[in-house]
Amino acid sequence: MLKKNLRLLRLNTCSVAIALISVFSINTANAVIKSYTKDADGVTFSLDKGKMKVKVCTDDIIEVKYTMFNDFSQKESLVVNNKWLTKTGFTVTEGNGAVIIATAKLKLVIDKATNAITYLDKKGNVITAEDKADNKSMQAVTIAGINTYNCSSQFNSPADEALFGLGCHPEDTLSINYKGRDQQMLIKYMTGAIPVLLSTKGYGLMWDNYSASNFYGAEAGNTKFKYVSESGKQIDYYFFYGPDFDRIINSYRIATGKAPMFAKWLFGLFQSQDRYKSQPEILSVKDNYRKNNIPVDAIVQDWYWWAPLPIGSHIMNHDRYPDPKGMIDELHKANIHAMISIWPVFGSGTKDFDALKSKGYLTSITWDNFVTHTWDTYYDAHNPKARALYWAQARDSVVKRYGWDAWWVDQCEPDNGALLDERRKADFSVGKGIDYFNTYSLEHSKGIYQGWRKDIPNKRAFFLIRQSFAGEQRNAATLWSSDVTTTFNALKSQIPQGINACVSGIPYWTSDIGGYISRTLPDGIPDWSQPEMRELFTRWFQFGTFSPIMRIHGKGERALFSNNWDDNTKAILLKYDKLRYRLLPYIYSLAGRVTNENYTIMRSLAFDFRGDKNVYSIPDQYMFGPAFLVNPVTEHGKTTRNVYLPASTKWYDFYTGKQYDGGQRIESAAPIDIIPLYIKAGSIIPMGPVMQYTTEKPANNIELRIYPGANGQFEYYEDENDNYNYEKGASATFKFSWNDKTHQLTISDTKGNFNGMIKKHTFNVVLVNDGHGVNTDAEAKADKVIIYTGKAVTVKI
Repeated sequence: MLKKNLRLLRLNTCSVAIALISVFSINTANAVIKSYTKDADGVTFSLDKGKMKVKVCTDDIIEVKYTMFNDFSQKESLVVNNKWLTKTGFTVTEGNGAVIIATAKLKLVIDKATNAITYLDKKGNVITAEDKADNKSMQAVTIAGINTYNCSSQFNSPADEALFGLGCHPEDTLSINYKGRDQQMLIKYMTGAIPVLLSTKGYGLMWDNYSASNFYGAEAGNTKFKYVSESGKQIDYYFFYGPDFDRIINSYRIATGKAPMFAKWLFGLFQSQDRYKSQPEILSVKDNYRKNNIPVDAIVQDWYWWAPLPIGSHIMNHDRYPDPKGMIDELHKANIHAMISIWPVFGSGTKDFDALKSKGYLTSITWDNFVTHTWDTYYDAHNPKARALYWAQARDSVVKRYGWDAWWVDQCEPDNGALLDERRKADFSVGKGIDYFNTYSLEHSKGIYQGWRKDIPNKRAFFLIRQSFAGEQRNAATLWSSDVTTTFNALKSQIPQGINACVSGIPYWTSDIGGYISRTLPDGIPDWSQPEMRELFTRWFQFGTFSPIMRIHGKGERALFSNNWDDNTKAILLKYDKLRYRLLPYIYSLAGRVTNENYTIMRSLAFDFRGDKNVYSIPDQYMFGPAFLVNPVTEHGKTTRNVYLPASTKWYDFYTGKQYDGGQRIESAAPIDIIPLYIKAGSIIPMGPVMQYTTEKPANNIELRIYPGANGQFEYYEDENDNYNYEKGASATFKFSWNDKTHQLTISDTKGNFNGMIKKHTFNVVLVNDGHGVNTDAEAKADKVIIYTGKAVTVKI
């Protein structure tokens, strides 16, 4: 038992961030079921060591709670916002030493001797199973002087299982599959610990615990995995059955909230750097983009616009920004939107600091401000009244006052460097910081999203978040991978991190194109005149083109018009910028699916090719929507790239139209102006004209590329672009269907309508083959031109 206890507490060894623990009681694993009661929503079990509840949320969503105490914690979940008001039918039987709970899609077998749960499908096939020897356990410990309880859940893991998710950890790994490896799960600088795990066996797990945690993926000779949270009064996890990944993510968002629709402009290019320091500088960036005919939709004001006043003053320096509203009005006249960085941190000596302090809304967590060398204080984002005051201060001083369009939620992880015990010991309105270690960003974004929706109702909210936790997608949050370095190694690590962030249920993710900072130069500004650095930026920009959100950011000038780029670099960057804008009909339609169908745009290969075991450990390939297989080049000097083409389909080279069979590896040409892209047979891709901004031209003239070789479908989505009328039905969809055998394209009737809706579309249909309908420019000669007026039509191509 002592060896088992020490093994459980191996979370100490992963990092100094998880505090030294003193053990003073025994493990409570393997509690025996004494009796059980069928409830309206599940089954409650009385154990010889505590209590267990199996809640049937839906036919394929199960919540499991276990506590060593006589009753469960009554605290309301911060992550799961579904109240499960509709009860799901299920049966309870008993036999062979087990209690069996059956729904329309699942069978749960609960071993009476150990309380271990085995999950089976309706045919009796095992999906996954808790470990009978050590399944759910609690252990009394002392951490940072706080008496609490470790909470642990352990599952069996067969050799052919692959595991994905767990958020974004850009400094931790270049891998993607968590089978056989560990991952620290605590939010701190440059981590996004999202406790959602998806398995190629067709299920997902989400741990509803907010303390610092660890995932162990190689237990018992790599036959089990374990999730250990350092603090809690109960084990609480959700099981989602797919088996497809899309269905698992759908269940996760049913439980935790759907992602609202972003405005169309947010799918264009963001221009940012650390940092613009004045109003004239920002307006000069606007002018240079527009006069050089380079597509862009947003310019970002990063930090220290308040200097020399303390952080949290919410006052733009008048000498540098004499007319903030006039500045933003000028951007809007040029059809460019504006995003500003605002932190949840307050320096003393400001009226906002004093207002929060007077009401007891500040925490004991202070941040070592490395610029001003002051100790600045976080407000209590877990307190709804504090959130409301925080929003009102920012709204009236900056956001609504000047007309900003989006909010960069920077430094929203109160880590105070390495002094994480201060966070553990903090007193939030809901309890001790140790129990709410990972939810600060979630609650902070909740407050500003609710405030934005109430007070700026006709402008869709967008929050760029340094950190993210389960459920944060409902707060209009996009996770960015933080201050990564300007190196090829950092670029390489972005691909698996972006993929796993999206597998974790957060649909919008982005990175700083080019990397944020050089760690080898004193001022952190990379030397973009060096050929290697220009190559790095070009490769990162190509990857950014196929990220859900496309953002240039980092130290030093790196706008696309910059003299830092030679003519060849400028031409390549412009090529992919234009391609992003040509793909807007495709991307915006996928965004519609994110909101309406809980879809995922940046897709682990396991979403679409779960049956192909060859994809399980590929860290740097992914699907961008249903059509594009994206293969970023992440090594200096490489002009080819090894690409695996998943099995069970044919593939087209996007640039040439050459066809390949799936299930093979190829050496793809990748000169500096090419990111290898392959299109799945049966794909239908709507492509618009090149535009200077996302709404410049009406989407009534579309090139429709069809990739024959399989049947295919694509649903086209339109709405009013930037308000919430879509929530009231103001949107429209129609579906393209390709019959490969008959070579017929069918366009369905249009469903829905909205103000300003296009009544007539022209589709220039291109049937892709070698050299026809290829590369980034529009095909000169369409195979068929279809005038579509909203009524169903079928055409032979």
